[in-house]
Amino acid sequence: MTQTDEAADEAPVVAPDVEAVANLTQAREKLLAEIGKVIIGQREIVDQLVIALLAGGHCLLVGVPGLAKTLLIRTLAQCLDLTFGRIQFTPDLMPSDITGTEVLEEDPETSRKTFRFLPGPVFANIVLADEINRTPPKTQAALLEAMQEHTVTTGGKTMALSEPFFVLATQNPIEQEGTYPLPEAQLDRFIFNLWIDYPDSTEEEEIVRTTTSVEPPQPTSILSGEAIVELQRLVRLVPISDHLIQYAVRLVRSSRPGDPLAPQYVREMVNWGAGPRASQNLALAGKARAILHGRHNVSLEDIQAVALPVLRHRIVINFHAEAENVNASALVGRLLDDVPVDGAAG
Repeated sequence: MTQTDEAADEAPVVAPDVEAVANLTQAREKLLAEIGKVIIGQREIVDQLVIALLAGGHCLLVGVPGLAKTLLIRTLAQCLDLTFGRIQFTPDLMPSDITGTEVLEEDPETSRKTFRFLPGPVFANIVLADEINRTPPKTQAALLEAMQEHTVTTGGKTMALSEPFFVLATQNPIEQEGTYPLPEAQLDRFIFNLWIDYPDSTEEEEIVRTTTSVEPPQPTSILSGEAIVELQRLVRLVPISDHLIQYAVRLVRSSRPGDPLAPQYVREMVNWGAGPRASQNLALAGKARAILHGRHNVSLEDIQAVALPVLRHRIVINFHAEAENVNASALVGRLLDDVPVDGAAG
């Protein structure tokens, strides 16, 4: 671990200057404080959301009802001074309900009829895809182009979405009857899969106290859309050593049962491992985490800190794993313990 940190320290500092990093660190603290006015606890989840935003990725949030997933996303949009669109996914939702539709209009003066495009809720900076697994795959797929290309194609025309563009989807891990699991191709579009757990007793008491008061506190705007786009550019300038890139790739390749690097338990319990996009996401999220914590290059700690949310939704376990009560998160934890940092045989 020491070798890796030394390698990170030796990487050439080619861009983010000291002032820019300091300003970003201050902005992070202000943002966490503003969100904390509304959301009690969940600091790690909020931190990971900010990391994903600055890395230019999308997030899938999983949690039982009542854990303020929707409120968290709406509060984040308020703090960032971004436009917000909400899509409530239901079995009868159509793709045009997401992307928009063309309507026929008649000019009252000339009686000429023309088509006019009415943008859907996807034309926003932050899009909440609420209970995304409650709509059929055809409608789920309407988000694929937007998430990957940041464009929407309809009626033969391709329209660019406003930057920054950030999809936050939610899923309920219970009540799976009548749901449509997201295909692997769409899951791979999410940089993070975040699991929101119950608050502890102290936090829950504070939630009750705050939400039942006369007037709940309101957050104030911290960052504009233009500032976020500039910060996303800054993140990509953060240096990462070849040593850490090799470790990130080795970690991802070890999750693939057909790869020579895969441990025996991966070969026995995994159908499909993470693809190359996972390696890219580890590096980008590591860069964002490093700069948000006031550092100018990526360390081993950054890569390992983001590995679980990056990898767990990209590993498809088999029946043997289910029979042993082993899930993807547990396998990621074992890989973090077993994959060597220096590339030597473990």
